[in-house]
Amino acid sequence: MAQVVDKVAVQGVDVPIVFEKDTKLPISSLQLVIKNSGSAKDGELFGIARFVSNMLSEGSKEMGAIAFAKALEQRAINLSVHAGTETFVFEISSLKEQFPYALEMLTKLLKNPNFTQETFEKIKLLTLGMLSNKQSDYDYIASVNLNKLIFENTPFGHPYNGDLQSIEKITLDDVMAFYAKNVSLENAIIVAGGDMSLDDIKELLEPTLSKLSHGQSNTLEYAEANKNEKEMVVDKPSEQAYIYFGAPFHMQSNDEESYKAKVASFILGESGFGSRLMEEIRVKRGLAYSAYSRVSINKSHSSFTGHLQTKNESLSEAKKIVKKEIERFIQKGVTKEELAQAKRFLLGSEPLRNETLSQRLSRAFFEYYRGFELGYSKKQLEKIEALKLEDLNAFIKKHDEISKLSFSVVAKSSETK
Repeated sequence: MAQVVDKVAVQGVDVPIVFEKDTKLPISSLQLVIKNSGSAKDGELFGIARFVSNMLSEGSKEMGAIAFAKALEQRAINLSVHAGTETFVFEISSLKEQFPYALEMLTKLLKNPNFTQETFEKIKLLTLGMLSNKQSDYDYIASVNLNKLIFENTPFGHPYNGDLQSIEKITLDDVMAFYAKNVSLENAIIVAGGDMSLDDIKELLEPTLSKLSHGQSNTLEYAEANKNEKEMVVDKPSEQAYIYFGAPFHMQSNDEESYKAKVASFILGESGFGSRLMEEIRVKRGLAYSAYSRVSINKSHSSFTGHLQTKNESLSEAKKIVKKEIERFIQKGVTKEELAQAKRFLLGSEPLRNETLSQRLSRAFFEYYRGFELGYSKKQLEKIEALKLEDLNAFIKKHDEISKLSFSVVAKSSETK
């Protein structure tokens, strides 16, 4: 059965369903996606979305964390909760015969999550411990600081796990308020598939979805990345300099030219060996073991980012090469051979990105979520195959905003002077 978008009516709300039937294996899966939520809705309490998802992983108040987990394990059911930047997701997967019970367990979780003071203190302690460990993770520090630079004064400029100060401020009342405000029927999307019919899943879903409260439909404003070039250097006793760089990328998720961005990004820094940045920084000069860059295109924000590590004394040289190569990429574009190689990889690897039911459902969801019809990804591949060199280079030259680079660096300053 092909992928379809349908809906199920629950308490006067039409909840969308993205569905694919797959009878190859006797398994079923479902995601309850809460749209326009996640870390983008943290507000001043940085990290609360991730904090709430961790609390929801502690089972229902009725059963408690241990009994809840044991009941799932005995039936080989996977139930997880995670918060992204724009979505908040409850996910279950199981054998077909256990799927009704898996939904029952999800229903218990939604109806009465384990929001107790004891669970709250446990998650706070674990989160603070994780963040304390991150103080010596120089990649993490450089990455978080880059977001602060390029998404300053937006919902995406803070660490999604929060920081020690913000986690200390969170209270149990904050957790319950975040859950009540965001996890509602009006914000729900169902992504389901496996060895079951669409009618089956609709019938099974009604008791589960009826446990969701009514609420306001969430919206997300688009946040522009900072075009002002900035730099932040953190002095740490590191033998390597950790260099993260980023810039604006003026494209929204429903842009018809996003396939050109995919090809350009692959050639510049996303393809590993053979990419422009890897070739110039590692192969020709031996300054780093690896160098990567990519464009990230979302409904709420987009950017161009990259990273590499080098010797402390090579920091200035490495930054200059990154800037020089990006400017050269904009001005001169790509070669015929680079385009042909990118096409071969992107088209040839497509079956690997479409092998499993989970991969196909994830793709179908994002097509729906970003406003495209199902099957749009296949049309993108056709456009990539027909892409002409002059059209790609004109596109690259038009997006010269990626040269407005900000740098986040962690290095031993005494060795970089």
